[in-house]
Amino acid sequence: MVNGPQKTVRQKREAAGRRAETFAVLALRLKFYRILARRYRCPVGEIDIVAARGKTVVFIEVKARRTIEQAMESITPRQRQRITRAATAFLQSEPHLQNFLTRFDVLLIVPKRIPQHIIDAWRDS
Repeated sequence: MVNGPQKTVRQKREAAGRRAETFAVLALRLKFYRILARRYRCPVGEIDIVAARGKTVVFIEVKARRTIEQAMESITPRQRQRITRAATAFLQSEPHLQNFLTRFDVLLIVPKRIPQHIIDAWRDS
């Protein structure tokens, strides 16, 4: 008996990414971050999580890999540029956040380890 079509590798990765983002949101909430958006998409890029803490808006990239090293290496300069452009678009769509400070963080999710939150992982150039 077949339970339906097999999931493709892409679908499995997408589901794993969603689980990692959900885990990241929980970790951020425990650190008193307010989640403003998840999976924000616009024509110029996308952001996994947009959160706020105090007067700072934080744009967070979530990476789930087998090791911390693999997770860090998976964030390319091109990806950082797309996230930065998407952050600009997000702020333009939310005028009440215009006077907030901004920051780009990374949350690394590795099996059997506490999520590693890298604060101010890169700067908007």
